[in-house]
Amino acid sequence: MAINNKNNRCKWVTEDPLYIAYHDTEWGVPQYDSLNLFEMLCLEGQQAGLSWLTILKKRDNYRKIFFNFNPYKIYKLKNEDIEKFACDPGIIRHKGKISAIVNNAKMYVNLEKSGETFSTYIRKFVDMKPIINSWETNSDIPVQTAQSIALAKSLKKNGFKFVGPTICYAFMQACGLVNDHINSCMFKTQ
Repeated sequence: MAINNKNNRCKWVTEDPLYIAYHDTEWGVPQYDSLNLFEMLCLEGQQAGLSWLTILKKRDNYRKIFFNFNPYKIYKLKNEDIEKFACDPGIIRHKGKISAIVNNAKMYVNLEKSGETFSTYIRKFVDMKPIINSWETNSDIPVQTAQSIALAKSLKKNGFKFVGPTICYAFMQACGLVNDHINSCMFKTQ
């Protein structure tokens, strides 16, 4: 196994300061807050077909438009709001993706009304503790796993949109449900 040093990061990180800060302070850090998990699931859905850096650069705009990803406010949005947001260059102007955020807020509220927190629901797919992987290179890292397939299937069954297995795996990585920092990365935890 390679030795960690303070200059090593996962190889997918570019020189962009926003990307470096995201990698160093957020990616792979276990997240337990239901609202933060909801935000990341929504943003990962927005990424479909795009780079994560594109979404990071627009994240503040998403937060402003979508009430800091408060699903109890988002689910009240109407079709007119979606039409208006689809013209906003501050976010990805894809009506299907925008509609998915509103839909997913409704599904989040329904899930929590059934008595389960979103965090507990999500974390069950990793037996309530992060999976620590041991990858030598980025090419070793899968784009989906049995856990992300199961999560996607369950989310879809519960009515969520833009939550395929690959999106779910990226979400799991981002929120520390799995730790996929490569072994040489200075943020790899043993």
